[in-house]
Amino acid sequence: MTIRVLLADDQRMVRTGFRFMLDAEDDISVVGEAGDGVEAVRLARELRPDVTLMDIRMPGIDGLEATRRLAGPGVADPLRVVVVTTFDLDEYVHAALTGGAVGFLLKDAGPALLIEAVRAGARGDALVSPSITVRLLRHFAAARPPSPPQDDVLTARERDIVRAVARGRTNGEAAEELFVTVSTVKTHLASVQTKLGARNRVEVAAWAYRNGLMAE
Repeated sequence: MTIRVLLADDQRMVRTGFRFMLDAEDDISVVGEAGDGVEAVRLARELRPDVTLMDIRMPGIDGLEATRRLAGPGVADPLRVVVVTTFDLDEYVHAALTGGAVGFLLKDAGPALLIEAVRAGARGDALVSPSITVRLLRHFAAARPPSPPQDDVLTARERDIVRAVARGRTNGEAAEELFVTVSTVKTHLASVQTKLGARNRVEVAAWAYRNGLMAE
């Protein structure tokens, strides 16, 4: 299946560069472009792309607010948004991911990571620029007080899956590490998200850091 992508960035040259890179892939097609946040929300709701690549600093409403309107808490049928920005700021990362984004990427990450972020977003996985992953999760952990102990919430295997996700592993990598199938990882992860009320892998990872699983 072809992954349908919407580009939202106020710089035409950036959109043109992204379109060139993505349209060169057999399984990806750019279906629209938006130059400001209001247009991004309108087009995303109209086109229902598989993934929206969203800049942060845009006219009208910024990309963080646009992301919240498309994917944030309370959105009945959230879209998958990957924030792609020049600005490596903790408050932006935190706001984007708590606002429902399934990924956060820096514009200088390179074509390979951009393409992988689109594919990961389409799968429902989360991809965050490696340079900020650990700092991001620590920020999540510090943003809220520790939750009460929840040792009985997850099974031992589910906790293994959660730790793998928190280390940034894909489903395939987690399956290889734990000697299980990818289907098994997906099944356990779906169960984890239901039990924790987590909307995506990033929230699962944040829960792991917040509840001390990464210290085990």
